[in-house]
Amino acid sequence: MADHLDCVVIGAGVVGLAVARALALSGREVLVLESESAVGTQTSARNSEVIHAGIYYTPGSLKARLCVSGKALLYPYCETRGIGHRACGKLIVATQAAQVAHLRALAAQALANGVSDLTWLDGHEARGLEPALSCVAALHSPSTGIVDTHALMLSLLADLEGAGGTLALNSPLELMDCAGAAIELIAKDGTVLQASTVVNCAGHQAPVLAARCAGLAPQHVPRAYFAKGSYFSLGGRSPFSRLIYPVPEPGGLGVHLTLDLGGQARFGPDVQWVDRADDLQVESSRGDAFYAEVRKYWPALQEGA
Repeated sequence: MADHLDCVVIGAGVVGLAVARALALSGREVLVLESESAVGTQTSARNSEVIHAGIYYTPGSLKARLCVSGKALLYPYCETRGIGHRACGKLIVATQAAQVAHLRALAAQALANGVSDLTWLDGHEARGLEPALSCVAALHSPSTGIVDTHALMLSLLADLEGAGGTLALNSPLELMDCAGAAIELIAKDGTVLQASTVVNCAGHQAPVLAARCAGLAPQHVPRAYFAKGSYFSLGGRSPFSRLIYPVPEPGGLGVHLTLDLGGQARFGPDVQWVDRADDLQVESSRGDAFYAEVRKYWPALQEGA
């Protein structure tokens, strides 16, 4: 006889933990299944750790709405829980006159999304904030910031467990069946569970898992597209105190400069379409293209830095 549960969340990345926490705090019985031996080892551990303001997304979209509301919730949550974070701000820069119209369109889009704290700067004003910068115009987003994502995930996990939720590590799923009254989950070790509610937060594996769910119509199984983003770190100290982003390019945000909480800078990610989710090797040959892109807004960057 299979154990019956109220809610099962698949995946203990930051999204899965946040979903599970919300369910547990609302009084639901929650089990989180994670295939790895720790939380947040996949996509949640491979990102720029940026708290975005909500500038880039189509007005009215879920991305736009959730980014803006999530930022408003995340800062006080981090402050209350002692999670490392800083509202360091961000400059989105136009390095040539032809990009200014795009930058103005971005400002209008941000305003439509409810981002009302942006400031338009000319090149001189931007260099007043960041003297090493080269640009003809910039948007200053003071509420963009950075966060310690691992500490955030541990805090979400503590909230989940404090509300009675359970995390099961090393628990990969093999199959699901949603054709019956309850959803049946079959683990790779043969364990069978039943749940009233299942939330698939398995990241890159979410489409794979959805495809293994008997009774789920094919039109509800999304196709996976894998874009690898490479990073290169700066060997010395960064002259910037804010994040620096170029005007976005089709399919990505351009090679930008981000900071961690210790002030260390890194460049990236770029966008490289790949066939597999586990293609994680950084090709050193991509460094030349990174260098050329970063020098457009930081011309003093030394070769090999």
